[in-house]
Amino acid sequence: MHDFSVLPGKDVVELLTGREAEVIDWVREAYLAHDAGDTVNPDSYFLRFPEKPEARIIALPAYLGGRDEVAGIKWIGSFPGNVDDGLPRASAVLVLNDYRTGYPFALLESANISAARTAASAALAATTLGAKAPASVGVVGAGVIARTVCHYLTVAGVPFTDVTVHDLDDASAAALAGHVGREYGADCRTGSLSQALGCDLVVLATTALRPYIGTDHVLRAGQVVLNVSLRDLEPELLLCAENFVDDVEHCLKAGTSPHLAEQRVGHRSFIRGTLADALLGRRTPDPERPVVFSPFGLGVLDLAVGHRLYRRAGEEGRLLPVPGFFGETSRW
Repeated sequence: MHDFSVLPGKDVVELLTGREAEVIDWVREAYLAHDAGDTVNPDSYFLRFPEKPEARIIALPAYLGGRDEVAGIKWIGSFPGNVDDGLPRASAVLVLNDYRTGYPFALLESANISAARTAASAALAATTLGAKAPASVGVVGAGVIARTVCHYLTVAGVPFTDVTVHDLDDASAAALAGHVGREYGADCRTGSLSQALGCDLVVLATTALRPYIGTDHVLRAGQVVLNVSLRDLEPELLLCAENFVDDVEHCLKAGTSPHLAEQRVGHRSFIRGTLADALLGRRTPDPERPVVFSPFGLGVLDLAVGHRLYRRAGEEGRLLPVPGFFGETSRW
């Protein structure tokens, strides 16, 4: 009852490797549980720093019901300046809490869990919203998230034959282009922002704080844009598209592109539906318009992936127990 364990990042990576299709299924189940009301997913909380406006640490509390019945919180730092020092932008931990007692029972290194659930969400959206077989893929932003999204897209069956990568940092763009070419046999190159945005499937995975893609870059009918980084697109582009989100209330806040679009027009009718709506066939995108998927990122997805990995880690003897973690285990 009072056991507490740690799951290190090395084991998280090894547990995720080869289970990508399962992770996509876990994410799908979590979206459907959320749609059915079998979750609690409060607002994310942002810790910001006046001297570092680009940096933040975010708390994502959540509860996931169903067969999981687990609560918890992800605490994830996003410090873009890390990239200049050769470090990943993000670092994270995930705490899992027992639903019956509220006691925490595990601490998981979670940067890779966060990247995996984000990538699984993007891959699920791409295949659900009409990007199963694009002729070309454009990737804007060449970091860990972009690399992971590319991997999960291939697992989901999206062909990588013609790929263009753009990043403000030429070395990062070249690194991702080389990786994609080697791993997936793609004809992959670096290119301009316009070239990447001209592809059939576009992945936006940057650290942009405000929109920089305006109406001089026109989205076309049938194009699918995975707006993973949320703040790249000017509102006008969203108002001309079929917009799907993970959760309406969550996505339309914190200065995201959909939030700015709502502020611009004073309503939310430009939102076509949620990914769960599309999964369940309640909403389908108009093929005569571009499709934009904007996922704010739900804590229940981290719980879904983290809890399943925790169980498998226990089965494989990977958990590191911390004896005596709780100072008191009885009231008297």
